Amino acid sequence: MRKDVDLYFDCGDCIKSGNLAIPIKPDPVWPRLAALNCTANVIGNRESHPLEAPFKAKIAGASHPILCANLKRRNNGEQVLPGTLVLDVRGIKVGIFAVMVAMVTERMATRVASQFLWDDPIKTAQRLAREMRPQVDCLIALTHIGYKKDQLLAAACPEIDIIFGGHSHTVLESAEMVGNTAICQAGSHGRFAGICTWSQTGQVKSQLISLA
Repeated sequence: MRKDVDLYFDCGDCIKSGNLAIPIKPDPVWPRLAALNCTANVIGNRESHPLEAPFKAKIAGASHPILCANLKRRNNGEQVLPGTLVLDVRGIKVGIFAVMVAMVTERMATRVASQFLWDDPIKTAQRLAREMRPQVDCLIALTHIGYKKDQLLAAACPEIDIIFGGHSHTVLESAEMVGNTAICQAGSHGRFAGICTWSQTGQVKSQLISLA
């Protein structure tokens, strides 16, 4: 299927290690995604960690862009990962940004034990959508915030053409439209691959292919 599509994304929680686990070797998913020429992915809660060294160990071995716009260092507010990507695909300018569920925020007592803080994903997405929309033909959000928050995101950011989402393990057999924004989710555990077609008129069609 990969050879017949232009872009391929992963929406997080693709590694074996759990939230607070510390891997001792690179995760086997990274060479698999490299073989599929993964365009980009957003990290999920499994890829995140409150400490920098374990976090780096979790994503070590990835050869594609790993995005997350709402993750920052607690001590200086610097963004940890790239948050956006702009690609030219057959003459069409495609903008991509990524946000994930907020694991540790300024208001949580656990912030003192974390080297990272997470900004509100929907507020971050609203800012990026406004910034990127005038510069691109198609705007894609990679999210790991769950189905219900994807619905809120679509309502809050009409600038987005497509949301590819994860976290809630929701299976959407076809794109769900909120206004002119399409929400696509393909479940979990590699049970499905989602194939989405976008036209320059703004029309979106999607389907799930069973990998079982």
